[in-house]
Amino acid sequence: MRIYPNAKINIGLSVTERRTDGYHNLETVFYPVGLRDVLELNREEGPKRVCYFENTGIAIDCPEDKNLVVRAYKLLASAYDLPAVRINLFKTIPFGAGLGGGSSDAAYTLKALNEYFELRISEKGLENYASRLGSDCAFFIRNRPAFASGKGDVLEDMALELDEYEIVIVKPDCKVSTAEAYAGISPAKAVFNLRELNLLPLTAWRKQVKNDFETTVFAKYPAIRKVKEELYNRGALYASMTGSGAGVFGIFPKGDVVLDTLQGNIIWRTDRSVK
Repeated sequence: MRIYPNAKINIGLSVTERRTDGYHNLETVFYPVGLRDVLELNREEGPKRVCYFENTGIAIDCPEDKNLVVRAYKLLASAYDLPAVRINLFKTIPFGAGLGGGSSDAAYTLKALNEYFELRISEKGLENYASRLGSDCAFFIRNRPAFASGKGDVLEDMALELDEYEIVIVKPDCKVSTAEAYAGISPAKAVFNLRELNLLPLTAWRKQVKNDFETTVFAKYPAIRKVKEELYNRGALYASMTGSGAGVFGIFPKGDVVLDTLQGNIIWRTDRSVK
């Protein structure tokens, strides 16, 4: 079985308060984009409840107990009598970019196991499992535009459609850890209600829709700030850092988007990969 876990961008992000459990509450809009990994899952001979994992493409450098794909398999195997499987992940979505690649891989693993072994887990049930793996994992179960609150796990569907525009994602040669992004953040009430994003003309987003992490991250990584500035210089209607990572996206009118000098950093444009 072959599936294609996709990335997401964050349109706006407000860190609204620190929780008693050490996490933060936030408000953001998740929007799925077509930058994808490739995940192959096949039944394997061997003892039950064993996942044989292989990684190609971008290397995943973490112990097995932190590998989200393996954790997703083990989570379902703890509740269902799953046979052994072999999973190969061809990794394209970069780490530390705020694109949710690892969360997407985990969510798609849950969906693939549910379909492959006919487990009959409901969409809501899959979301519950996904939320145990990571704050934004549940989003990729439904995988459609959503207003997210809480830790990013409380989702409300949004009627947001950007097909008439071109989206470009750029990642400088650096990555930003979640801890780095949160350093220096002062939680505060959101200045704009992102539930109303689809009522705001895209040309007005630049003044109204902010990512709280940019202040902290831009100070430490000026290359990320420069990418955002350059996207605006090249005609973006809106540009922003996505999530807490190093990725920056620009939304452009359809047509010729001239970004030649950024070609070494562009990782995806609408409907096609450029790297």
